[in-house]
Amino acid sequence: MRRRGLPRRQRTGGLSTFLFALPLLVVFGVFAWLPIGRSLIMSFQETNLLTTSWVGLDNFRAVFADPRLVTAIVNTGWFALLALVFGYPLPLVAAVLMSEVRRRKGLYSALAYLPVVVPPVVAVLLWRFFYDPRPEGVFNTLLGAVGIDPLPWLQSATWAMPSLVLEATWAAAGGTMIIYLAALTSVPPELYDAAEVDGASIWRKVWHVTLPQLRGVLLITFILQIIGTAQVFLEPYLFTNGGPADATLTVLLLIYRYAFGQSLGADYGQATALSLLLAAFLAVLSLIYFRLTRNWSAT
Repeated sequence: MRRRGLPRRQRTGGLSTFLFALPLLVVFGVFAWLPIGRSLIMSFQETNLLTTSWVGLDNFRAVFADPRLVTAIVNTGWFALLALVFGYPLPLVAAVLMSEVRRRKGLYSALAYLPVVVPPVVAVLLWRFFYDPRPEGVFNTLLGAVGIDPLPWLQSATWAMPSLVLEATWAAAGGTMIIYLAALTSVPPELYDAAEVDGASIWRKVWHVTLPQLRGVLLITFILQIIGTAQVFLEPYLFTNGGPADATLTVLLLIYRYAFGQSLGADYGQATALSLLLAAFLAVLSLIYFRLTRNWSAT
């Protein structure tokens, strides 16, 4: 009786689980997969949401023929590279230093996380004030105090992208630092005690104990940062609107211009075509990355 009743209970439990999950699946399908399917269809159409005509692969041909595409790809890659060089190690260093603090750690953690709480638009407006190119601007005043001439932060094609990266790093570092702090709590204290007995300095403990223990988390945050920087939009749109001279034009900003740059005359077909190309690139990149790092994160 028990053996015959067990599979029935399992089937009943599976059915009840499915019924509980059904509303979530429906909502997720309507608001996630349905727009993706609609975008796939729109990428083969010429449409401004008022008139629609089927054009096949013409949208993809038009995107590849647009000279701005190369500029957007190069600028996005440059932003991602700068963000990885300066923004990726900073939260880890801050988390390690924070873990060594014995008093008021909660206060320091809250202060480090504060930029994440600030609304992104407010943060950009605040930093635009800091980036005032006049000598009496906030940052230029600090540079003048050490004898450096004022810099045209957002008005220069050379300095515009590093300026955007600086603000984006400030805004996002706190969230990643909290992740690292949480991961550091899982590191066995015995490993640090053994390292101290061996006379290891703090940097040797970080290199030989902390980094190997955080390897899986580091690999995840690395690919998440690549995906996030490849989809950067807010900073170039609010700071410079892609300028000066398209020096901060990114792929997502180009998609926005396709869709909304010409009012009702815009072509959403090209916008969705470029969106799908970006999604496909990130999916393939993520697949290759996880295949290459599968053994690294397991050891």
